[in-house]
Amino acid sequence: MLLSAVWGGSFTLIKVAVEAGLPPVQVALGRCLFGALALWVICAAQGAAVPRDPRTWGHAAVVAVLLNSVPFTLVAFGESKVDSVLAGVLNATTPLTTLAFALLVVPDERVTRTRLAGLLLGFAGVLVLLGVWRGLDGDVLAGGLACLGATTCYGAGFAYTRRFFSGGPHRASALSAVQITCATVQLGVAAPVLSGAPVWPGAHALLALVVLGAVSTGYAYVINLDLIREAGPTVSSTVTYVTPLWSTALGVVLLAEPVGWHTFAGGAVVIGGILLTRRPAPRPDQDLTAPARPGPRPGTGQVP
Repeated sequence: MLLSAVWGGSFTLIKVAVEAGLPPVQVALGRCLFGALALWVICAAQGAAVPRDPRTWGHAAVVAVLLNSVPFTLVAFGESKVDSVLAGVLNATTPLTTLAFALLVVPDERVTRTRLAGLLLGFAGVLVLLGVWRGLDGDVLAGGLACLGATTCYGAGFAYTRRFFSGGPHRASALSAVQITCATVQLGVAAPVLSGAPVWPGAHALLALVVLGAVSTGYAYVINLDLIREAGPTVSSTVTYVTPLWSTALGVVLLAEPVGWHTFAGGAVVIGGILLTRRPAPRPDQDLTAPARPGPRPGTGQVP
């Protein structure tokens, strides 16, 4: 719940920064800068060894493009066009795009009819979220596509991370610090070209950027790692289902953003698609016509 609240609140913080007049690329730069500072402080406190081999830094640079530099900029641009509520719910499509890319690049992932149905159902949920039957004006279309572009980057980035970046002896905090540092450098080069001189956002927007970077981008990595270690990846992945609830609630309460029925309906359809894609694929040697064998009794510790 804590992690979902932290990540759900990031959409409200981005909206505050964007409405203060900050260009999207500068929002992304500030987020990564303060996130990198927080992660290096965490690494120092943990005594985590910093990766020094060029291969790790090279993969970190690619991951930074896919998970930070490009999607952070796209989300900030999207929220300059649409409400934080819609941006937060569209972000729930990340598991669907992750699966789509994992099927392409991760050898262990398999295509099944159930997973394909889940992907199609999730796409239908996106259409409901956008309210396509009412027609899409320029802002809604541009903002929605930008948010979906960000989740597509996340999907590619998670698949790439799983295959090329997550292994090795280094602590997750050290890898995350290297990754966010690479993103900060990338955005530091791109920001002057895309948006010109830095803009002073005002005290409120600056505070939003500090919290967005240090907490939602820095400390959140540590929370996520602890959750995976303590509860396992299945439990930790359920943060995806709860995050849109926080982003919606905070957008309504703090920013007075309107919410239509199709937001809830579309979000439910997207989550239904995610649940379908998460059903385990049968083993190649498994007889699907045979009756299922009973599983282990709770508490016995027996593995079938």
